[in-house]
Amino acid sequence: MLIDNHHRVINYLRLAVTDRCNLRCNYCMPEEGINFAKRDDLFTMEELCKLATIMVSQGIDKIRLTGGEPFVRKDLMVLFRHLASLEGLKDISVTTNATLIGPYIEELKALGIKNINVSLDAINKEVFERITRRNQYEIVHENLIKLISEGFNVRINCIALNQQNIEEIVPLVELTKYYPVSVRFLEEMPFNGGSKTFNHITWDYKTIFNHIQENFEGIEKLESEKTSTSINYKIAGHQGTFGLIPSFSRTFCGSCNRLRISATGDVITCLYGKPRMNLREVLRTENSDSKIQEYILAAIGSRSKTGFEEQQKYKGVFNNSMTSIGG
Repeated sequence: MLIDNHHRVINYLRLAVTDRCNLRCNYCMPEEGINFAKRDDLFTMEELCKLATIMVSQGIDKIRLTGGEPFVRKDLMVLFRHLASLEGLKDISVTTNATLIGPYIEELKALGIKNINVSLDAINKEVFERITRRNQYEIVHENLIKLISEGFNVRINCIALNQQNIEEIVPLVELTKYYPVSVRFLEEMPFNGGSKTFNHITWDYKTIFNHIQENFEGIEKLESEKTSTSINYKIAGHQGTFGLIPSFSRTFCGSCNRLRISATGDVITCLYGKPRMNLREVLRTENSDSKIQEYILAAIGSRSKTGFEEQQKYKGVFNNSMTSIGG
């Protein structure tokens, strides 16, 4: 079992498999993209499988695959198959933009991998294309409907972007009336590869909730797990739910149970700080299992209590792009 220096059990790993993405969302990176990692600097699929095995042996029982866009890796199903075979791993999930997942939906279902987070900041085609800078609306819509119809636990993540997609909030909540999905609205964060900077946001989680409350009646707050990052609600008569993630306000830091490992091996104990260490070269040496375990214990033994505390230690952390951090 992994326990940090604040007595929090760390059982959730967000494992990035690539920093590449086939979209160019304007809140994530500049239009021309970023300096993506060289292939040799990325974990191989064999290394990702080995790393996952080590982490599960240390007490990780929930792994979410992230990117970039995970399905950019054509060998991604190798990792999913391996994860599905690991005893002790209770929850396997993935965060995707749903552009490339289509051919893999049936096998994911067969493997028992049911939890899919879809990053979707608009259901209006024009708004979608303006934000993503790509013409992928139809395929995303098609794959989203297929995931829902095949019985996956679909969570739609929408970042509330001032003067960009606020008019999409109500239509997205409307989806929960007709489909058993969870639509979650995130506060904007400044991990955008330096495309812009800001120190405050207009649409924080309270403002988002007030906007929804003005348009819907019968909103009931739901009980959530202590480690949940979202505040969840259900509207009377709706099949699904909606949630708010205070990603900028950071009200969830005190119960954080997450650890991030980037596609290049950086160990990130807090989204708002810089990497503690890098595991890539360690994993490529002999007797790496015990060394990895030692490194992970050292990393979680020096965690900040909150994201605000961590941010003060590392100036310039917001110059990163979310696609290089791992979501």
